[in-house]
Amino acid sequence: MRPFDVETGIAAPYGAANVDTDVIMPKQFLKGIDRSGLDKGVFFDQRFLHDQPNPGFILNQAAWQQAAFLVVGPNFGCGSSREHAVWGLMQLGIRAIIGSSFAGIFFDNCQRNGLLLIELPEPEIAALLARVSHPRHNRLTINLGAQRISADGMADIAFEIDGLRKAAILAGQDAIGVTLQRAADIAAFEQRYLGERPWL
Repeated sequence: MRPFDVETGIAAPYGAANVDTDVIMPKQFLKGIDRSGLDKGVFFDQRFLHDQPNPGFILNQAAWQQAAFLVVGPNFGCGSSREHAVWGLMQLGIRAIIGSSFAGIFFDNCQRNGLLLIELPEPEIAALLARVSHPRHNRLTINLGAQRISADGMADIAFEIDGLRKAAILAGQDAIGVTLQRAADIAAFEQRYLGERPWL
């Protein structure tokens, strides 16, 4: 996975509540045998009208076309457990999503794939949504190490994150990578365990 430390980019506002994974990645994009092309499926029914870009959708507007971050409404990612939604968002270039709450399975899928989720109180989300809705104020810097969101003319916003999740995303490691950091300890345990229980 791609490590995340300090990143600066465009943040797009997407403040709707209860956005489910079928909206993020419609079912017709779940048929492939690999992950290729999922970026086209992200918000497909909103991004496209008759297979042409919908000019009214935020990610099709010039100021937000290269968005690296989304600022979202509450309960983002609810619905089914489709991991394709996370893969598609990452293929589209989304590196972090900032919201007040996320659905549990979506949250776990993001963690496993290195997509940073940041939870903030609703008043701070409302302020960020208002800010990044203006093209001249839509760039943010996220410093994961310092756990800060910053921008010109804005007071830094601190955020909390679980230490293990933070370490994995900083290092760009999935669960297997984190486990393999302890490969020597695992091998030593296996030898010791077999020596103590040779009948197993």
